[in-house]
Order: sequence, then C-alpha cells, then structure tokens
Amino acid sequence: MKLINKSLGLGLLFGFCTLFQSCSVQYSFTGTTINYEETQTFSVDNFFNDSGGGPANMEQRFTEALKEYYQRNTQLELMRSNGDLQFMGAITSYTVTPQAAVSSGSNDVADRAGTMRLTIRVEVEYINTANEEENLKQSFSFFQDYDPRSTTLLEVEDELVEEIFKNIIQDIFTATVANW
Repeated sequence: MKLINKSLGLGLLFGFCTLFQSCSVQYSFTGTTINYEETQTFSVDNFFNDSGGGPANMEQRFTEALKEYYQRNTQLELMRSNGDLQFMGAITSYTVTPQAAVSSGSNDVADRAGTMRLTIRVEVEYINTANEEENLKQSFSFFQDYDPRSTTLLEVEDELVEEIFKNIIQDIFTATVANW
C-alpha cells in the first residue's frame, strides 16, 4: 500500500511538472505571469519630478529603483528604449501633512503635530507591446509617518522616500506583470 501511494504521488508530481513546463506562460515565486516567448525586454523612461518637492535626485532614484526591481524579479532584459514592456511617468505629488495634534501641556493653545506624514504619488503609464489589453495609466501612492518631536524631515527624508518607493514599486509590479 505504501508503494502504491508513493508511486501515485511521484506520478502526480511528474504530471504537474510536465504540465507547467509545457505552458508558454512561466510562473515564478514573485507571482509574475510573463509570457517570455513574446516578452523578453523592458524599458524605463526617466521619470520626472512634477511635484515641486522632495530631494533633488528623487526622480533619478525612483527610475533606477524601478529598473532594479524588474531586473531582480523577472527574466526580462533592460533596454534603453522601446522594450516589450515600457514604463514612463512622473512623481506628481510630494506632501508633508500633520496627522495628530499633541497638546503642549500648558495653558497655551500652541498644540503641535505629534505625527507628520510624508506621502508620495507617482503617475505611471505602462505599455505592453505584446498585449495591449494590459496597458494602463494609473496613480500609485504610499506614505510613511515620522515623529517631528524627535527628528526633522531632513534627518529621515532619505529613509522615508526609499521605503515609500519600495512600496509603490511593489504595487506597480503587481498591477503590471503579476496580474493580481
């Protein structure tokens, strides 16, 4: 009985492997469903900073982080332009807003922000030359909070921007090649 179960299990495993190997769409641990027979390359145009704020090199940091993410998580080759998958866009918003007021503890009405929120919004246009139905133009945004009582924005800005970009890029990846 043990031998039959073991043989059946190996047969099923072999069948699944054969089934997935014969499909032209390749699945990966990152969740992509890219048809590598039709799609071998991608390109990322330089993103612009249309927000009027943020670090001086913010658009370059975003562009390079997007390229690196797709190189690390797909088998696609990066092209300077006209890739099978094309990305372009702009950072459209960079805002810092108070989230919670904290009383100063005295009779003054001078309450101050207990938490500040940095929010970045990126507009992305995605073109899939192999499947135009997957093209999209969408805004992605994310935020990070910091405590202005213990630090200034300048002290934590690089770290916050990096974390926000990481989350936005994961959302872009999911919306474009993960098809979730």
